[in-house]
Amino acid sequence: MSDTNMANKNRADKWLSIVAEDLSVAEDLYKTGHWLYVGFMCHQVVEKMLKCYWCVCRDDDPPYIHDHKKIAQGCGLYTKMSVEQLKFLETIKPLNIEARYQEFKDEVARTLNRENTSDILETTKQLHAWILEKIKEKSSTQ
Repeated sequence: MSDTNMANKNRADKWLSIVAEDLSVAEDLYKTGHWLYVGFMCHQVVEKMLKCYWCVCRDDDPPYIHDHKKIAQGCGLYTKMSVEQLKFLETIKPLNIEARYQEFKDEVARTLNRENTSDILETTKQLHAWILEKIKEKSSTQ
């Protein structure tokens, strides 16, 4: 493996280790009924998986942004995504609530409940697995 490929693998592995913890936290938050923060963690999982894929495909670091669409476009994954996956990116876009004003958080929180948060969590897990498969495919061709 070349030095560049090894460096890219190391950067990707860093993102994967963070994702594993974020997904676990999302599951724990779901069990305790913290719907807004489940959504936030799912947003984070998808963002970090996209950044992981970026590291496998490119030699530069992913941008310091939270826009899933832009990250997916930048690493070439956007055109490989299904219509459902693209819709999901739009669904979770407002769930990046980390630094938002309380009024915004309250507004978003009112849209979440056990059922739709369960759907968000499950779809996040499916997208996580799909991106992980794409990472393995990309890694095996390098």
